[in-house]
Amino acid sequence: MNEATTGDTALAATPHEHGEHDHGHCERDAIAHAEAVSAASGLRFTDQRRKVLAALAESHVPASAYDVIDRLAREGPRPAPVSVYRALEFLVENGFAHRIESRNAYIACTRSQRTGTAEAGHDHGAATVFLLCEACGAAAEASSEALTRSLEALTEAASFVPRAPVIEIRGLCARCRANG
Repeated sequence: MNEATTGDTALAATPHEHGEHDHGHCERDAIAHAEAVSAASGLRFTDQRRKVLAALAESHVPASAYDVIDRLAREGPRPAPVSVYRALEFLVENGFAHRIESRNAYIACTRSQRTGTAEAGHDHGAATVFLLCEACGAAAEASSEALTRSLEALTEAASFVPRAPVIEIRGLCARCRANG
C-alpha cells in the first residue's frame, strides 16, 4: 500500500503503524490543512475540533469516538462524548476526516492534504477507497479517477444519486505481508 500514481492517477497513502513513522508530521499537516480550508471557506475550526483532529491524526488506525475521548483525556479533562461526536461530524462533513463504516471508527483525511484542497476529491463526488489492513489495523486512503468514472456510470444507469461513494477493501498491507 505504498503511495503510487498510475495512468488513471490512482493514489494511495502508505499506512504507517509500524514504528518508523512520525505521526507528529501527519498531525501538523492535518491541522494546517484544516485551518487553511476553514479560513478560506469561513468555517469555524474551534479548539475542540482541532483537538479531535489531532487525536485522529496521531495514528493511521481508525479510532472510535471513545478512543478519541481516551486520547484527549491523556492531555486534559475527559471531554463529553457529545462534544467529540459534534467535532467528528464537522470534520467528516468538511472532508478533514472520514468515517470507516465497517469499524464504526474515524480517521484523519490524508488525500486532501496531498492534493492541497478539500475540494480535490471530496466535494465533487470522487470515490474514496480505504485499504484496511487486517493485521496491524492501519487504513490507507486511496482514490482513482477511473473508479470514480465507473461508479458515476453505474449509479447514473440506475438513476441513483450517491451521497458518499466509499469503498472499503480489507486485506494485508505490504509491511504485514512481508513480516508474515
